[in-house]
Amino acid sequence: MFPYRTDADDHHGEQCYWAELDGNGTATWADPLLTAQGAAEASRANAYFASRLHDHGMPAFDSYYSSPLKRCIQTADGTFSSLRLPPGSAPFRPTIKELFREGISIHTCDRRSTRGAIRAFAPASFRFEEGFTEEDELWQGGAPRSRGETEAHQRARSKAVLDDVFTHDDGTWLSVTSHSGEIASLLAVLGHRAFSLGTGQIIPVLVRAEVARGGQTPTTTAPGFTFEATCTAPPVTSIAGQGCVCSTTSSSGGIPAVAASATSTPSPRQM
Repeated sequence: MFPYRTDADDHHGEQCYWAELDGNGTATWADPLLTAQGAAEASRANAYFASRLHDHGMPAFDSYYSSPLKRCIQTADGTFSSLRLPPGSAPFRPTIKELFREGISIHTCDRRSTRGAIRAFAPASFRFEEGFTEEDELWQGGAPRSRGETEAHQRARSKAVLDDVFTHDDGTWLSVTSHSGEIASLLAVLGHRAFSLGTGQIIPVLVRAEVARGGQTPTTTAPGFTFEATCTAPPVTSIAGQGCVCSTTSSSGGIPAVAASATSTPSPRQM
């Protein structure tokens, strides 16, 4: 399932400049929190699981996982922490895993907080996976880099995190609280048909995992991050389907910036 949060798109139409700032002095969208709507959706998900557990005999989860972004931590906590789990069930002790995060654009909503800030923010029941770093070492937005993650790279890390879970978790029923783009990526690497979730929605997926024995499985190196042009000052205007018309644009790695019109980066998803 995934949460709904506030972002630059709630305040400004021109994503190619404002979404790369931490906020506008009124609202903050760097690693943003849930909106009131998002909290209400987590509450509805909580009621759903409560009814399934106690009225329909649904098995409780053996393990819980969450993206490191604050809106996901809030969603997981609001959904599961108050549930009365059946006797003998595993307690709600979610693991924060780096690679379950949203697709990493140059927008600050995709930059996670430091480990220390997350620890101070998250309830005590949340724990970090081994090796979780203090700083966000994956986000590459901001001058002079302004590089966003490619789809191929996101799918490669989605496979990596699933391989890690399947290798080290012996549970049968697993819960992952993540984001719309990352859930789509997880479904893709699992060979599931494309399925778009609305905000706060849940999808059950049956996975049969087998340990491959014998020779090593061939691997490919996915393209990692690629430059994304952006306005370096508030855009003059924006054109539907084309993006921002910028007075100045950024360039990196020898790639010339478009002088008159820089294509805006994709709008942050409503999660």
